[in-house]
Amino acid sequence: MLNYVAISAIGKNRQGLVEPFIKAVRDCGCSVVDSRMTVLGNQFAMMMLLSGTWDAIAKIENLLPRLEEQLQLSTIVERTVIRKTDGSSMPYAIEVVAADDPAIVHEMAQFFTEREVSIEDLYSGTYTAAHTGTPMFSLHMTIAVPTDVSIATLRGEFMEFCDQLNLDSIMEPVK
Repeated sequence: MLNYVAISAIGKNRQGLVEPFIKAVRDCGCSVVDSRMTVLGNQFAMMMLLSGTWDAIAKIENLLPRLEEQLQLSTIVERTVIRKTDGSSMPYAIEVVAADDPAIVHEMAQFFTEREVSIEDLYSGTYTAAHTGTPMFSLHMTIAVPTDVSIATLRGEFMEFCDQLNLDSIMEPVK
């Protein structure tokens, strides 16, 4: 029987952080089930879901304090279980591009929360438009739409919402 642990780690970004961490995971006998890694400002952030036998999970948990010291990272570790899906929702991808506005992420979260649509994954960023120098914002999101929700109605409400905020957006099924 497999056991699972979720690990998040953050530390100053520098060359050579990922390989020793992943090597330690492998050496402990764990497998990476899912992961996200990114640079935020000058910080490197990583989230991983690992699987393994109970003793492999215990090994990585016991090794983490040494990895924190060696790699100068802060970690949070939580035992977890694999998420079960019941087929009661459909995954949809959301893409938004607009002039940068600090309220966009909150507005999007509020829109979907009010409709009881779960946000499964979200990442956003800012950049400068090439030709105009305008500060721009992009957002990528995966949502779980309950099967009893009308997709046509939700899409219509979403597009109207985006038009009111002057957001260029797409809502399409995840394939």
